[in-house]
Amino acid sequence: MEANPDPRPTPIGRTVLVVEDEIGLGRLITRVLGEEGYEPRLESRGDVALETALADPPALVLLDVALPALNGLEVCARLRQGGFIAPILMLTARDALADRVAGLDAGADDYLVKPFAFEELLARMRALLRRHAQEPERLTIADLVIETGTRRAWRGGRELSLSALEFRLLEVLVRHSGWVLTRQQLLNHAWGYDVAPASNVVDTYVHYLRRKIGDTRGSSLIHTVRSVGYTVRGS
Repeated sequence: MEANPDPRPTPIGRTVLVVEDEIGLGRLITRVLGEEGYEPRLESRGDVALETALADPPALVLLDVALPALNGLEVCARLRQGGFIAPILMLTARDALADRVAGLDAGADDYLVKPFAFEELLARMRALLRRHAQEPERLTIADLVIETGTRRAWRGGRELSLSALEFRLLEVLVRHSGWVLTRQQLLNHAWGYDVAPASNVVDTYVHYLRRKIGDTRGSSLIHTVRSVGYTVRGS
C-alpha cells in the first residue's frame, strides 16, 4: 500500500473564507459570522480565493458558484487537487439535481441553495466542522481500504481514482457493510438531500463504483438486492 502524502497546512481555528461576488450579501454573511465568533475573510473573485485558500487554509470555505475569473466548481476542484482538506459548502441559486451533483463531484461537502436562512447556514457549518474535527478513520473490508480523512481508497494495494460523490457513496456502503441499504437511504447519507424516488442516480453511481473498484464476478464487494437496494459484503 502506498504511503500517505506529505501533510498539508492545517486549517487554523475558526477562520472562514467567504467567496461571494455579490458584495452586499458577502458583507452580510461576514457580519453574521463575526457575531457568531468566527473569523471571516471575504473574497469576490474565484482566482484570488483559490490562491488565498491554498496559501493560508481556513477552517471552512463558503463558496458561491457564479464567480468571475474562476467559477465555484473550478475553484472547488482545484482546491481538492491542491490537497485542501477543509470542508467546502457551496452557495448557489441553482437548485437542479445536475447542479448539485456537479458541486459534490467537484469536491464540495455540502450544498445550500439561495435564498437561505442564516440559521440553516450556521447549522450546516457547525455540522461540517464537527465532522472534520473527528479523528481520521481507516475502514477495511476484504482487500478494500478507505481513509476518511484523506479521502483516499485502495483495493489490493492499488489506489483508486474516485470522485467526491463516488468516495462518499463507497464510504456509506462500507460503514454499513452487511446491511441492505435502500436507494433512498443511500441518497440521504451520500448526497445529503432528497431526490425523487424515480431518479436512477444511485444506480448510475453504483455502476461507476463497481467499474472503478474492479468489482467483477468472483471478486464482487457491492451486491444488488433486487427491488430493495445494495449491500457490501467481504465474501
